[in-house]
Amino acid sequence: MAGKLAILACSGGLPVRIAKAHPEAIRIGFAGVPNDLQGDVQDHRFEKMGDLFADLKDQGVDRVVFAGSLARPPLDPAAFDPTMMSLAPRLMVAMQSGDDALLSQVIAIFEEQGFAVMGAHELVPGLTAEEGLAVGAEPNEADLQDMSRAWDILMALSPLDVGQGCVVAGGQCLGIETVQGTDALLQFVAQTPEKLRRDFKGVYVKAAKRGQDLRIDMPVIGPQTIAAVARAGLAGLVIEAGRVMIVERDKTLRAVEDEGLFLAARVL
Repeated sequence: MAGKLAILACSGGLPVRIAKAHPEAIRIGFAGVPNDLQGDVQDHRFEKMGDLFADLKDQGVDRVVFAGSLARPPLDPAAFDPTMMSLAPRLMVAMQSGDDALLSQVIAIFEEQGFAVMGAHELVPGLTAEEGLAVGAEPNEADLQDMSRAWDILMALSPLDVGQGCVVAGGQCLGIETVQGTDALLQFVAQTPEKLRRDFKGVYVKAAKRGQDLRIDMPVIGPQTIAAVARAGLAGLVIEAGRVMIVERDKTLRAVEDEGLFLAARVL
């Protein structure tokens, strides 16, 4: 008999979307990390991973899904339980190699404990953008060239595990997403002097890194992303079909129209 699913929730709307699709799922939150889940949310600490594993097993959980946004949390080594103490050296080494290496270790650890790690897109149909999705204005030739240039930059950086987003205007790279995230990138672009844009609006491209495990930290856009793209004065955005999620889909697509932007999903 199949076991239960547990949602390991952080901030944002994705955990809520998964919980709505799987109301029977065990809901797990973490101390110091906000989440919007309703109902019975069980609190745990990252320092007490042994307790988390034991509780999940006691409740018959055999599948977990990581959902929501999480910056690397501050950890108190003095509060580590024996399990976390044994895992810490592996995690510390992985942290020095970038997010993909760290998240791969997290997945491996949960799998070693006997849990299957699921992707949100495997649990909620229609989360990812389908190829051919086109909403809003029509990108012009300059936009298409900027999209191609941004894609080339992302793919060149992909082996270095840097980020999932890039903004290009008139062939010039105005910003690359790093550990600070999408909002910081687009805020930085919004502050770029007009003379550097050379009368080009620019395009934001969002794509998964090559070799990235999409079960965890799949790229995401939502209404907040659209608002930030508009504030940055860009013409629109292009996302990778099948490898980028759209949360609050109806609201997001409506925002694209309202802001006079374009949104396209392509196999990049």
